[in-house]
Amino acid sequence: MKKVLKKFLFLNIAAAFTVGSTYAQNGSKDYNPIPTGVPSLTITPDARGGGMGDAGVATSPDIYSQYWNPAKYAFATGQAGAAMGYTPWLKKIVNDVYLAYGVGYYKLGSSDNQALSASIRYFKIGDIQLANAWGYTGTNISPYEMSFDIGYSRKLTNTFSAGVTLRYIRVDYSGADDDTSADGVFAADISGYNESYINIGQSESLLSFGFNISNIGGKISNNDGITSNFIPTNLRLGTSLMYPINDVSTISASLDFNKLLVPTPPIQGDDESNEDYEKRLNDYRDISSISGIFKSFATKDGGFSEKMKEISVSVGLEYDYNDQFKVRTGYFHENKMKGNRRYFTFGAGFKMKSIQLDAAYLLSTVSQNPLDQTLRLTLAYTFPKSNK
Repeated sequence: MKKVLKKFLFLNIAAAFTVGSTYAQNGSKDYNPIPTGVPSLTITPDARGGGMGDAGVATSPDIYSQYWNPAKYAFATGQAGAAMGYTPWLKKIVNDVYLAYGVGYYKLGSSDNQALSASIRYFKIGDIQLANAWGYTGTNISPYEMSFDIGYSRKLTNTFSAGVTLRYIRVDYSGADDDTSADGVFAADISGYNESYINIGQSESLLSFGFNISNIGGKISNNDGITSNFIPTNLRLGTSLMYPINDVSTISASLDFNKLLVPTPPIQGDDESNEDYEKRLNDYRDISSISGIFKSFATKDGGFSEKMKEISVSVGLEYDYNDQFKVRTGYFHENKMKGNRRYFTFGAGFKMKSIQLDAAYLLSTVSQNPLDQTLRLTLAYTFPKSNK
């Protein structure tokens, strides 16, 4: 009975991250999202990016760059920084699911061109009481997903930096003495960031580009290795433009594109037998994680049009007054066939000396979206550079 409950729990966790009219587990021609293990790795952990439509790969460097693009730390203006965040998740459905996040960085050496960074995230899936055919057993479990990573970034030129990150990911959907649903895997990120100044009229503006290939690693299991799931390997590309309105205020516009580097699950054909489809499904499950990255661009099953539908888009705006008060908004769009997550975001930030508090709010444009009205809060502290 416990194993049945664990499987049911895992499937519902995964379904909670793809919002459509139904949470279909078998794909169709109209609805075929890409399933992955550890779906919490795709949750935006900070309120700045969360307030800008989940855009952040090319925004100006900040303490939260570890998730978006660790290469940005090489351009960070502070000597070091640390932050923590809290996001109640699926608040409209349950009240004990949340993401806790901690992140920090430190600039190395006197040349100011390299940095170390690290973060930890813990996704609690709530306390669950196990049941049997006769009622509750009284046994509580606390399933979770978590990860810890450490990164290194360095300027390679005056305008370009690169970063690498090593991550350990662990899941435990039993949350009890029985560890048959616990597993761990290592993964890595490769990122790059470029910023340069351009003239727009009489104003000098900052134009930046960034990329981050995240969670390159093995598969992960939730049933003692019987089956394995792809982790959410992801390609994020983006650009950002910061324009000075006057001497004390700026406005920034950002655009991100995301694509999961996970192969598209097969869809059963109208005239295809169950046996033939099951064979194709088993072949899909046997694809290695590295092969899956290349096969994620294959157009054999759904064609080029479906590949384009797998790209989600984030658009964000940020107004900054004197580096003390910030207002943000954005929009996230995902194709209906691939999950149908569509929402506006709003946010604000307040900075007092070295302390900054940020908040973000999500407002869904899709009916019956459990992510609607999600609130994010983050608190950060920046250590100024020494005058020595």
